[in-house]
Amino acid sequence: MKRVISLALFVLIIVGSLTVPAAAATEAIGTWGGLEWTLDAEGTLTISGDGNMNGVSNSGYAWRIHSSKIKSVVINDGVTSIGNSAFCDCTAITSITIPDSVTKIDSNAFSGCTSLTGITIPDSVTSIGEDALYNTGYYNDDSNWENGILYAGNYIVGVKNISGEVVIKDGVKCIPSSAFNGCTLLTSITIPNSVTSIGWGAFYGCISLTSITIANSITSIDSSMFKGCTSLTSIIIPDSVTSIDSYAFE
Repeated sequence: MKRVISLALFVLIIVGSLTVPAAAATEAIGTWGGLEWTLDAEGTLTISGDGNMNGVSNSGYAWRIHSSKIKSVVINDGVTSIGNSAFCDCTAITSITIPDSVTKIDSNAFSGCTSLTGITIPDSVTSIGEDALYNTGYYNDDSNWENGILYAGNYIVGVKNISGEVVIKDGVKCIPSSAFNGCTLLTSITIPNSVTSIGWGAFYGCISLTSITIANSITSIDSSMFKGCTSLTSIIIPDSVTSIDSYAFE
């Protein structure tokens, strides 16, 4: 009996010494539009809710006052967009999780996140704004660039030092706003049928551009798309296009 009691006490001591890891303490919490956000003590910012992450400047987001503490971002399913400059200059961010519910990434969303060396963009995204990943760790790594174009999976997220004839690789889903803006030595570009959207001003100021092949998957030509392309004397618009926005060929 003594042995049984001793064994029972030993088991109780062992079990009592086992601890279940506690959830990280909450550093800050708040709301933004219809979304909720929480920053824990380990630096994980979690954003949840349903709808857009709207914003007009990086100073508008309440979590920005904690930017130096944010090390990772988790966006939960239900959020449909990542707002303009939402995480701009959050230099400590090393990772971000984007759900399939997100369809839009606005301009400068992650620009200046110098510790962000990689990102996975889900196929649900249909448009990316200007400089969304500019000056990130991923952008600044020359080994990630292919012939002057920076791809993140099936998306173009950067363009520089482009000249001559360019063929965008097959599988790319969208070309971001102002992507080739000011590429004065670009003479022609071929867009594959996988591309379904091209942002505003994508070829603004490409003064040497003489020809372009527009994929028949494109349904609209956005504002200022070919504005200032003074060498572009002819263009074939596929039947798939249903709208041409203002100043597209000014």
